[in-house]
Amino acid sequence: MTRKHNLTSAARKEQTVQAVIELCGQEEPATLTTNDIAKKMGVTQGALFRHFSSKNSIWEAVVKWVAKRLMQRLDAAVAQASSPSAALGAMFMAHMDFIVEHPGVPRLLLGQLQKAKPTPAQRMVNTLLFLYRQRVEQLLMEGVEAGQLRAELNIEAAATQYIGMVQGLVMQSLLKRDVPVIIDQAPAVFELYCRGISKTENES
Repeated sequence: MTRKHNLTSAARKEQTVQAVIELCGQEEPATLTTNDIAKKMGVTQGALFRHFSSKNSIWEAVVKWVAKRLMQRLDAAVAQASSPSAALGAMFMAHMDFIVEHPGVPRLLLGQLQKAKPTPAQRMVNTLLFLYRQRVEQLLMEGVEAGQLRAELNIEAAATQYIGMVQGLVMQSLLKRDVPVIIDQAPAVFELYCRGISKTENES
């Protein structure tokens, strides 16, 4: 087994990211201190700051990790889908799975967006949201072009509703303190969404 003091800088940073995400699932990110993080990892604050220049740099590393892993997960789900409509569903469920695996992520991202002053981490969250919306809109447009979705579909509104489904399920799960419940609720929610955007039999 690798001893803690033998960890490389990259391994220590990865350990820090995982600790922050786990802590965000247990308490409010705004109240999280570097002492809390160090205690969770079983190291001193001094050891923590040998790998990060500041608390903000820790948050930046965490958001970077989340953005990369989430988008990889979504892209993989889309790549395996047989059609734009199927890709929308696969992406939706892949996102739900990611949240269940990392329940601290929603609190973490929301906490960054609520900061009054812009930070590098907050800008990264905004970029993540922008790229996410782009992928949804692209799939919706492909669905229209493929004749699977309504020809007159308002792409912008449909993308907003898609993202709203994710946010709504997440918020409900946080209020109930039961994140895994979203896996049970997500299929029915997405089915209702599909009924609203899919091309009907009467449409030629």
